[in-house]
Amino acid sequence: MLDQDPALRWQVERDLLHEPPGVWEATRARVATEGFGARLLAHQDEDGRWAGGAFFPADFDAGGPEAASDAGQPWTATTWSLNALREWGLDAAVLRERRTPELLADGCPWEYDGSPYWGGEVDCCINGFTLANGVWLGADVAGVADWFTRHATAEGGWNCAWVDGSVRSSVRSTLNALDGLLALEEAGGGTDATRAARRAGEEYLLRRGLFRRLTTGEPIADGIDAYVYPFRGHYSVLRAVDYLRRADALDGRGRDPRAAEAVELVRAARRPDGTWLQQARYPGRVWFHPDVPPGEPSPWLTLYGTRVLDWWDAAG
Repeated sequence: MLDQDPALRWQVERDLLHEPPGVWEATRARVATEGFGARLLAHQDEDGRWAGGAFFPADFDAGGPEAASDAGQPWTATTWSLNALREWGLDAAVLRERRTPELLADGCPWEYDGSPYWGGEVDCCINGFTLANGVWLGADVAGVADWFTRHATAEGGWNCAWVDGSVRSSVRSTLNALDGLLALEEAGGGTDATRAARRAGEEYLLRRGLFRRLTTGEPIADGIDAYVYPFRGHYSVLRAVDYLRRADALDGRGRDPRAAEAVELVRAARRPDGTWLQQARYPGRVWFHPDVPPGEPSPWLTLYGTRVLDWWDAAG
């Protein structure tokens, strides 16, 4: 795994090998100039966006043949590009030097209603991404953080379908919301209200063991133990347990036994050689593929899977 792109290698050095900061920080600095990070930065438009749009490329027609086919959601627009660069560990100073936060604030409205980029949208997942990216880049996203305190369901989670009248929570929407709220606290921000909202969202997932229906105990949906990188905001037990690992690093609350069955699903997918297989690819336009084709051992999934099990087993 050390023979990989700097975006992955620095995380292996820090989280699996426990190298001193001077080692992994030097590797992380290379993300801006080598490999995946440099390639994605090269696709940024002069106006700060990627592919000319906030969530969709400028040439994407929601009512056209691409949307109606099995081609899938395009993954080239601004939000998805920022998500990748943040997850790969790009130094935010690189984008601040390009005035990216200011350019997006002034010239990257959301396709849904034309609202300003850092003000967020009506979609819980989009707002979770926006909150995490805004915190990372130093944009003013206090309004997005507060939005989550006002849009949680009675169950404690969130659902992007609230705008259509849904009052039930969704595990996918909830996890994406939690990622944003946790990023806010990891950066030293947050309020009593946002912290309470995060805890309530975690309880929503944990009461369900991260993947079971509260009413019947049956799995919430197919694919919760399907592992695909990039995650693209989709829900899986791997992503959910990795979130708990991050939350524990912040809160120091240790492992919650209600997640044990989900952890064992992650463990069961590990092959005898210690790797996890890439199981699919989400369809849709991409700038490039940062991981292997389906059926091959995935360096990224192996990083996440190993990191999760190391944390869980050490906590035990």
